[in-house]
Amino acid sequence: MVPQRKFEARPARSVTGALVVPGDKSISHRSLMLSGIAEGASEVTGFLASEDCLATLSAMRALGVHIEQLSPTHVVIRGVGLRGLRDAGFALDMGNAGTAMRLFTGLLSAQSFNSRLIGDASLMQRPMERVAKPLREMGADVRTRAGTPPVDIGGGRSLQGIVYAMPVASAQVKSAVLLAALYADGVTTVIAPGINRDHSERMLASCGVRLDIDGLCTTLHPPKALVNQKLNVPGDFSSAAFFIVAGLLGASSEGLLIQNVGLNPTRTGLLDILRSMGGDIEVLNRRESGAEPVADLRVRASALRGVQVPVELVPLAIDELPVLLIAAACAVGETVLTGAEELRVKESDRIAAMSAGLKSLGVAHQVLPDGMRIEGRGEGPAFSGGEIDSFGDHRIAMSFAVASLRAAKPISIRDVANVATSFPGFVGLARSVGLDVYESAE
Repeated sequence: MVPQRKFEARPARSVTGALVVPGDKSISHRSLMLSGIAEGASEVTGFLASEDCLATLSAMRALGVHIEQLSPTHVVIRGVGLRGLRDAGFALDMGNAGTAMRLFTGLLSAQSFNSRLIGDASLMQRPMERVAKPLREMGADVRTRAGTPPVDIGGGRSLQGIVYAMPVASAQVKSAVLLAALYADGVTTVIAPGINRDHSERMLASCGVRLDIDGLCTTLHPPKALVNQKLNVPGDFSSAAFFIVAGLLGASSEGLLIQNVGLNPTRTGLLDILRSMGGDIEVLNRRESGAEPVADLRVRASALRGVQVPVELVPLAIDELPVLLIAAACAVGETVLTGAEELRVKESDRIAAMSAGLKSLGVAHQVLPDGMRIEGRGEGPAFSGGEIDSFGDHRIAMSFAVASLRAAKPISIRDVANVATSFPGFVGLARSVGLDVYESAE
């Protein structure tokens, strides 16, 4: 059982200086999986040594892949080839990592042995049928318990390529299908209803896999082998998002510099939304890191205004929406967010969790089935201070830590131990740029 921890976040005058956020979680997960089934040794630097990614590392080791962690962020993976994974002999524990569970479901559905995937109490409540359904169409034996984990996968099945039109734009579903498609007889085509993350496609291509991409349609041709790679993982945009909003709410005149941030265009909807609200965000030193675009961001304090969030940007900002709601509470006028039903099935029901926190801190808002309507307070304190419950959701906890910049009194945030699942060292990094937040036992 995860010990109960809390954040105490006191109002701070401003944030300033420069920081580097940890490596991208999505890319770190995929680097271990694809390198593990590649030929030869791959080297990954900038790896995110969070609990989520370490769960993937442990699972790959259990499946017979030799992984050497030279430092927390430097990993060497000795691939066993497409057909080299072996039976772990026990259930693979994904902890709190929904990405890991869904991607492993795809990867393991094509193996010769049986597998079982489990997780912590939160993950065991999350929906898995959205992944299981297309894999079954390919011929896989994937079973859930009333739609949720444990996920049991029967081995020895011959998979067939399919054409699958996803009902919801989901990078996790798409990635699971593409991983299974590596082993299928014939090509597999995945058609998305909207733009979603493309980290898997970029990394598969860098491993030598042939992909035909036509708009929202991705076709994978099964390879004979995956080639090894040398990968530098960029900083996680979702982690940078907390400091982007912190900079907009309280950066000093010099601004806040966030270095080496991954700017994959399928991830950066938050930048477009915040700029439409009047946010001063400057992109500097654009460059490439492997198959991913990277840059530095300079953020300055800005007078934000409420907006109607464009529905087409919601999938490109889904993980950053909790901290966007913090920015909205500090804007002038009303912000309306719709089309965000996916928030209901994250680590918590993030719409309900954010609503409960905003209510506790005196922010006027209306919950919608697929989002929220917030009446921003403009200049001055936007939050009254008080105690909120993060419901064990790391993004809720970190979002309300950022809110302390515009709070009248301290904010106490309960149940924050899971912050380590995606952003180890958050408190230290936040304090280094001026946020007055510390962690203690409840």
